[in-house]
Amino acid sequence: MFLFQLPEDTLYLILSYLDCQSLCRFSQVCKKFHHFTNRDAVWRKIARERINTGLTKQGTDMYPQLPLKDRVKVSQNWRRGQSRKEILLKWKTNLLPWMQLDGDALYLSQAADIGVYYLQGDESRLPRKPALLHSGHREDVCRFVLTDTHLISAGGDGKIILHNRRNSSSMECSGHKQEVNCIDSKGGVIVSGSRDRTARIWALSSNRLGECLHTIQTFDRVWSVAINPSQSSFVTGTSCCYNLAPLRIWDTERCQQVSCLGTEFRRGAGVLDIVFESPFQLLTCGYDTFIRYWDLRVTSRKCVMEWEEPHDSALYCIQSDENHMIASGSSYYGVVRLWDKRQTNCLQTFHLSSATSSPVYCLRFNTSKLYAALATTLCALDFKGQAPRGQR
Repeated sequence: MFLFQLPEDTLYLILSYLDCQSLCRFSQVCKKFHHFTNRDAVWRKIARERINTGLTKQGTDMYPQLPLKDRVKVSQNWRRGQSRKEILLKWKTNLLPWMQLDGDALYLSQAADIGVYYLQGDESRLPRKPALLHSGHREDVCRFVLTDTHLISAGGDGKIILHNRRNSSSMECSGHKQEVNCIDSKGGVIVSGSRDRTARIWALSSNRLGECLHTIQTFDRVWSVAINPSQSSFVTGTSCCYNLAPLRIWDTERCQQVSCLGTEFRRGAGVLDIVFESPFQLLTCGYDTFIRYWDLRVTSRKCVMEWEEPHDSALYCIQSDENHMIASGSSYYGVVRLWDKRQTNCLQTFHLSSATSSPVYCLRFNTSKLYAALATTLCALDFKGQAPRGQR
């Protein structure tokens, strides 16, 4: 009875020190306690220590509309690998798809087009035809990125197309001599990387839209680019065939090299994906089969942590929950792995293709589902419910 007399903020503080099991038992005492234990303030401390709850290391909540209590429950399924595999889309020819998630919309590239599919609740299939279609490339789309105003695609034809998301108009940018392998955009600036061994900076502002501002000679094929969240610099990941260091950091305004990373990489160990977690921390993966965690404040220019793919496969893509979890897609048999940064070994492994080997070209996830794009299928792993017996 003493707890009933406490102020609400004091009761929240006490409950925040309980573990998950104790909170669940506490919620069954009475209606008042059940009401208190459903509040996000009670679960925030627990959620910060769990994987993929939507809370970043900096404390930002990426899914404030979802109760933290429910996200903590689903997080247990991610850690245990309890999921249900779903085939959302199939196509007949082998493609190199790329995708992005934007709320309830999934953007998926298939050959030279980018389709927009709207996710509807827990349905295990998507419509065969997209709700919207963005086209314009003469060859396959290699990468694309979403901003508030534009969908920006890079293609094998060497073109960059700016698709306006508000009025359906488009604009073509030319400059690269060969296919554009990667692209990123933040703060009114676009950075692209190409097989022609250059990286280019383009304007996204209305008064200079599509104008090439700078061209950087990298002397190596550029496989990946990422703009720092601070927008003061960007990183290029190259094939590491001619330069000793595949990761180079450039000043966005002056386009001068600030530093380089990965001088210990072997020849040909190209970097295929780069993910910034903060202005000072980034993750990389590529042909050398390692996920590496870099801290730009460390002067040694060596990674501070690394995780090796157990089957010696190249890693095509990674995504982070910006806290403890990393998901990676490998080059064989559609293997997706989950990693906990606090552990050295892989947390969970999922084989999404068995009959024919396919890389995982791209993966994206939210708090309940992971989407993986393979050569002929778009797969999903649903962690919200209990997996069927045959898939456990």
